[in-house]
Amino acid sequence: MTFLAIDVGNTRLKWALYEQPSPRAELVAHGAEFLENIDRLSEGPWAQLPVPHHMLGCVVAGDAIKRRVQEQMDLWDFPPQWVVPSLQEAGLVNGYDHPSRLGADRWVAMIGARQRMLAQGGPARPLVVVMVGTAVTVEAIDAEGRFLGGLILPGHGIMLRALESGTAGLHVPTGEVTHFPTNTSDALTSGGTYAIAGACERMVQHLRDHTHLEPVCIMTGGAGWKMAPSMSVQFELVDNLIFDGLLAIAASRFA
Repeated sequence: MTFLAIDVGNTRLKWALYEQPSPRAELVAHGAEFLENIDRLSEGPWAQLPVPHHMLGCVVAGDAIKRRVQEQMDLWDFPPQWVVPSLQEAGLVNGYDHPSRLGADRWVAMIGARQRMLAQGGPARPLVVVMVGTAVTVEAIDAEGRFLGGLILPGHGIMLRALESGTAGLHVPTGEVTHFPTNTSDALTSGGTYAIAGACERMVQHLRDHTHLEPVCIMTGGAGWKMAPSMSVQFELVDNLIFDGLLAIAASRFA
């Protein structure tokens, strides 16, 4: 019962084919394409894949991109399924005011993070889940699996573009993160990094105060590796948290 997981972000589509829809499934094949190249998936990397029995995807790039992905899936005879956040799924309870308005990527990543934490054994603990990409999200989950709420803030690129467009003379190369920046490039890079780090650390403190337990902290996203060295709180860096979440959801839906 092969299972195809698809993660469509703001800049890239990532896919992975597993032997079965299970968190412990073996990876068969995987790949990634920039969104401008997804129209060649069916004649390229997907053409040689065995026909998946099930598919589940997470998309944040909009309906037009989703339609293009679905057109590429016409070579297989099954209806695509896309995750829509609900009141509860795969052990996670959605505390958003309007649950369906929560970003699908945030929901799936939180499910993946909790599945990962529980699989390590020991008592369940609160979770802070951070995704660092075009935007940054910082989520809080209590030990019982209730999503309490989260933060959204701009990623590095958006911060820099906002400063460049609003302030004369800030068109400078990317700098380094330092404690005491002495040039504009380092000042901009360090400022953005510490702004994100501060939001993450504040959420950890909020969750610690709320639950009286020490949270497990997990970070993912294409730019997560840039943030990890600057965090004062220990975060586990996970490459494909969205896929972990899709596998957990698939196990509950297709088992």
